[in-house]
Amino acid sequence: MYVSIRDDVLLWAWPTIEEGLRDLGLNAVELNLDRECTVHLLSPVGGEARADIFNPAQAEAYRAQLEARNVRIAALMMATNFSNPDVDQEIQWVINAVRAAELIDVEALRIDAIMHKEAEWPLEKRISVFADCMKKVLDATPNSKVEMGIENHGIQGNTPEFLDSVLGSVGSDRLGITMDTGNFYWAGHPISKVYEILEHFASRTKHTHCKNIRFPEEMRDIKREPGWEYDKRACLLRDGDIDHQRVATLLKKAGYKRDLCIEDESFCWMKDEHRKQPGMIDDARYMKEILAKVEAGG
Repeated sequence: MYVSIRDDVLLWAWPTIEEGLRDLGLNAVELNLDRECTVHLLSPVGGEARADIFNPAQAEAYRAQLEARNVRIAALMMATNFSNPDVDQEIQWVINAVRAAELIDVEALRIDAIMHKEAEWPLEKRISVFADCMKKVLDATPNSKVEMGIENHGIQGNTPEFLDSVLGSVGSDRLGITMDTGNFYWAGHPISKVYEILEHFASRTKHTHCKNIRFPEEMRDIKREPGWEYDKRACLLRDGDIDHQRVATLLKKAGYKRDLCIEDESFCWMKDEHRKQPGMIDDARYMKEILAKVEAGG
């Protein structure tokens, strides 16, 4: 395993991805992929800040920038919505993303569990539509090694039954989850249940997002309303209720070898001058500390 960070999080505090990674002592980043299949360059080139990685020539130039700076892309992050009226366009975007990922040696895509018809469609329809979309992506890319992880994001994504049903219906080893370590807790699951859920999905994890929350002691192991006081309770990774060493240990036990990706949303409410230090610098230090312990068998 290794530590990475989301590009959008990094760019809250640094002008370029390259500068942020250097200051944090990291060499891996998750890139946000837009619908035109463009991503942030590590640093602007010739006045251009983004590259179209679906374009082979631009993808090759991007690979060269990555190799020159010894940086790896842990995953591509996609804000998919399979309740989009033009669902064929949504599916094609993911197919294009798989092919773009191959061009720059990315192993995983983050797929969003949120569907904007959640309130209108019954659970069975949402499961069926979501699974059908993923099957079409897999059928269109049968020889690809790029894997996809559905993030436990939003109310639907933090319902284990939804995730289990989609994964079971699709039945492909290339589809699993993007394990967000804080989102099940955000959704109101008691802390003891959170660890049970994380362990349940550990063997199907393709990518991660790491965040933390600190609730009053009396609120930790009870059912809460989704998002309860999140703006007040989101915190640095080392300060919250979720033990990331425990999470990393269960992931290692399940055979996970990819990134632990920093997605600390406490930065949303943090003063700008604190986002670097103690913010992201402390998060990166903490994740490297616990990873060293886990890899050493601690």
